[in-house]
Amino acid sequence: MFSNYLIGLREGLEASLVVCILIAYLVKTDRRDALKPIWMGIGVAVALSLGFGCVLEFGSQELTFQAQEALGGSLSVLAVALVTWMVFWMRRTARHLKAELHGRLDAALAMGTGALVATAFLAVGREGLETALFVWASVHAAGDGTPRPLLGVALGLATAVLLGWLFYRGALRINLAKFFTWTGGMLVIVAAGVLAYGFHDLQEADFLPGLTNKAFDISGTIPPDSWYGTLLKGVFNFQPDPTVLQVTVWLLYLVPTLVLFLAPAGLGQRGTNSAPARDR
Repeated sequence: MFSNYLIGLREGLEASLVVCILIAYLVKTDRRDALKPIWMGIGVAVALSLGFGCVLEFGSQELTFQAQEALGGSLSVLAVALVTWMVFWMRRTARHLKAELHGRLDAALAMGTGALVATAFLAVGREGLETALFVWASVHAAGDGTPRPLLGVALGLATAVLLGWLFYRGALRINLAKFFTWTGGMLVIVAAGVLAYGFHDLQEADFLPGLTNKAFDISGTIPPDSWYGTLLKGVFNFQPDPTVLQVTVWLLYLVPTLVLFLAPAGLGQRGTNSAPARDR
C-alpha cells in the first residue's frame, strides 16, 4: 500500500504543480477569462487517464492467462521505462518548470481558446497517462486481491491535491529539488520491484525461459501470507522465491539507476526550488 501511496503522491503532485502554475499565472496576469478553457483541458486529461486505466484493467480480463501475463509483463517494462525517464526529467527541470509552462501559456493565449485547452490537456495528460500505466503495473504486481493498492493510490492522489491547493494559497513551501530527489529515489526502488515482477510475468507467459530456475526460496522464513511478507510485498514487491532472471534484472536496474540518480549533479540543485505559490 505504501508503494502505491508514493506513486499517487509523486505523480499527483507533479500534475497538481502544473495546474497551480497555470492557474496562478492567469490570475496574476488578470486573464481569468482563460481559466475555463484551462479547466476544460484538465478535465479532458483526467477523463482520458481514467479511461486508459479502465481499458487496461477490464480489457485485460478478457484475455487468456498466457496473454494476460504477456500483456502485464510488457506493460510493466514500459511503465518502468516511462517512470525512470520521468524521475530523471523532473530532477533536471524542477527549477525551470514554472518558466517553461509560462512560456507555453503565453503562446497559447496568443493563439486562442483551442490552444489553451490543448496546453492544459498536454501538460496534465502526460502525467495522467504515466500515472495510470504505472499504477496498473504496480497493482498488478502486488496482486494480493485486496483493494489496499488502489486505496493507497487514492490516498496519495488526495494528499497531492491537498498539497497543491496549499502551494497555491501560499500556505506551504518546500524545496522541490530535494522533494523530487528523495521521492524519485524511493520510486526507483519501487520500479525495480515492478520490473522484476514484469519479467516474471513474461516467464509465466513462456516468452522468457527460467521460470523454474529459482535464485533462492525463503518462503519458510518469510511466508507470503504473513504480515511482514505482505508488508515487504506491498512496499518493495518482494517475492520470497524469485527466479534467477528476476534477481538479475532487479540488480541490473536498481544499482546503476540509483547511482546515476543520486549522483552529485542530481543533488546540486539549489536556489529557488520552492513550490510555486501565488505572488503577493
